[in-house]
Amino acid sequence: MSPVEGASPRRKPSRAPRTPMPERDPVARAQDFSEVSLGYSEEQARAEADRCLQCAKPTCIDGCPVNIDIKSFIGRIIEGEYAQGVAVIKERNALPAVCGRVCPQEEQCEASCVLARKGEPVAIGRLERFLGDLDLACDLEERCRPAVGEDSGFRVAVVGSGPAGLACAGELRRYGHAVTVFESLHAPGGVLSYGIPEFRLPKSIVASEIEMLTVMGVTIQTDAVIGATYTLDELLTEQGFDAVFIGNGAGLPLFLGIPGENLNGVYSANEFLTRVNLMRAYEFPRADTPVWRGRKVAVVGGGNVAMDAARTAKRLGAEEVFLVYRRTEAEMPARREEVHHAREEGIEFMMLCSPQEIVGHDGWVTGMVATRMELGEPDESGRRAPVCVVGSEFTIDCDTVIVALGTRANPLLAKATPDLELTRRGYIVADEDGATSKPGVFAGGDIVTGSATVILAMGAGKRAARAIDRWLRDRE
Repeated sequence: MSPVEGASPRRKPSRAPRTPMPERDPVARAQDFSEVSLGYSEEQARAEADRCLQCAKPTCIDGCPVNIDIKSFIGRIIEGEYAQGVAVIKERNALPAVCGRVCPQEEQCEASCVLARKGEPVAIGRLERFLGDLDLACDLEERCRPAVGEDSGFRVAVVGSGPAGLACAGELRRYGHAVTVFESLHAPGGVLSYGIPEFRLPKSIVASEIEMLTVMGVTIQTDAVIGATYTLDELLTEQGFDAVFIGNGAGLPLFLGIPGENLNGVYSANEFLTRVNLMRAYEFPRADTPVWRGRKVAVVGGGNVAMDAARTAKRLGAEEVFLVYRRTEAEMPARREEVHHAREEGIEFMMLCSPQEIVGHDGWVTGMVATRMELGEPDESGRRAPVCVVGSEFTIDCDTVIVALGTRANPLLAKATPDLELTRRGYIVADEDGATSKPGVFAGGDIVTGSATVILAMGAGKRAARAIDRWLRDRE
């Protein structure tokens, strides 16, 4: 990652169009779990970076939930100073190779790019991935390692090893605190490991990013369910932790509430993707996994998780995959990039359709009855509300139904902590810094806000880490 020999001095920004991301052929990639996007070459990254205006007041930074110094890291790419570029990112984000792949930059930093006002913004996410991948390609000893503060003598427990927990843990180590992360499943990473498919975020990338946190001194304990293995009170007393951060996400699935959801062949997207990811169904037959491989699969939903489930079902051998959504494609919350990839891979979109019943035979799914919809007046979300078209029922022939309607908070931890204040929907009540009603206990990410993005959860984890540090120092 040393600077390129003969790197040219700064010139006027390029007026070239946005550099496309190299991708695998749709027909070939829909048959395996290898990554879809191939990443920029050095030449492509330099060309894209040269489009950056290097603004005196870079608005893109304000669009980043963790306030990465975007101008500076792109400037380092322009100059060929890649190691310095990685260091700039890691001052704010310990997982650049992850975030460069899965963050919705088009709604955040890129949306705030000056070039977006009259054309295409700089591909900030792709450039972040470029640097993140260069860092991971190095031997562990040569990778960029964030500095760890002098030992403070304090111990902090982090519940959950997803984006919020990992970000909080990394930041706490920078302050010099001893950190133990408790993960309920047998592999760390949270949603990064079990929720996002291999073809979007390879498990090796997640493992390598987490490895750097362990090098920094973060301890990770798997198969530890907080609320069962230990309660919060036990962590703070018997286990001797001085503070706790809760970042265990909101992984309890929502269902349709229609007849037939108890039939064999009906999955929540959470269960389906978890089985595939943590049990390595994508390596079948080398790794045999108890997951039903449907021939005709209907996926209900319009978000990124629905796209992930549909594209995963296709890769597991489904002949037909239908994406059933009650609004139009324009209202789908999924990233445009994921919608585009799903269409390329042969996913059939059934818009303005709402499931009414799942039907079956001998306990197994044989179809789903749906109703045609039309859009009415906007609802509370600002989107036009779908209205049933009377007498428009029809049946979708399928042997598998995957419900991807979102998630809610798992009540296990809260039930074991009666003095922890919750919202009426079961989420933890926390202030802007993550402080909860229980002294010494902080929370952030989906368990506070409900389902959100990876980078927003990371931002919450970092804010909470700063607040935990202040709280510990004030006690001292």
